Amino acid sequence: MQLEQEINKSEFLNLDLLSRQVVEGFISGLHKSPFHGFSAEFAEHKVYNPGETTRHIDWKLFARTDKLYTKRYEEETNLRCHLIIDNSASMHFPQKKVQNLGNLNKIGFSVLAAACLMQILKKQRDAVGLSIYSDQYEYYAPEKGGERHRRMLLHVLEETLKQQKSGKETNTYTYLHQIAEKMKRRSLIFLFTDMFQDEVEEDKLFESLRHLKYNKHELIMFHVLDRRKEFNFDFGDTPQRFTDVETGEKIDLYAENVKDSYRQVVTEYFDKLKLRCSRYGIKYVEADINENFNKILSTYLVERQKFV
Repeated sequence: MQLEQEINKSEFLNLDLLSRQVVEGFISGLHKSPFHGFSAEFAEHKVYNPGETTRHIDWKLFARTDKLYTKRYEEETNLRCHLIIDNSASMHFPQKKVQNLGNLNKIGFSVLAAACLMQILKKQRDAVGLSIYSDQYEYYAPEKGGERHRRMLLHVLEETLKQQKSGKETNTYTYLHQIAEKMKRRSLIFLFTDMFQDEVEEDKLFESLRHLKYNKHELIMFHVLDRRKEFNFDFGDTPQRFTDVETGEKIDLYAENVKDSYRQVVTEYFDKLKLRCSRYGIKYVEADINENFNKILSTYLVERQKFV
């Protein structure tokens, strides 16, 4: 309760403070999850794979968890992660005058999720890079470790929340290709996007996603959405005016009158996204802004174990 009161006093999130508290809460709950045993020094272990030497197995951890993990040395723990954030106009839905932990729009959720990932990457001693795009390539930083680098990225994320986005269309594929060209060394890539693309541009988008998979990168796409509004179309039973945030096009209608047909179309679109992601070896994760960040952080831990 005290944390919520402190956050509500500010228009913008204190990403460092909040990400540390979210990650600490997540780690403290790991003993109740399949990651039991990681809560103290999980950066020092990885899952034992049959056929590996048994000399590095942590038998004390096995006694507590009944799972086989091998000890890892500091030079083995480092990997490279790159966070990509879609900062297009549609990501600023729904409009929020004040954002806090229980009241985030899509860009607020993505920025805080990225800060949480950077916090847990710090604990793992992994290098992190950041790219942000909208109707232009706004920011790029290569993968580095160190506290100074992390704080610089936090500052960039906080500034991103303060920006007012104009209604301009975004050709996501253009910037994903540019990011892919910059990434020469194998990395774990996390993309935060709402996947609002013109159907004509969809093939180009997936071609750019395949480009990101080049050089043996692993790509995890967090599909960021407000499920209550953007999937369930819950806007009440009064007439509403809906405005396309990128084109400015407006339409007046009763949400209840079109809810069923809307959900059918959106369900088909989501299913198609999941199928294409699976076909190209891209991990698809739905990220509902009304939920907590456990799915984001758990996905990182699972993918990290596979990656190393």
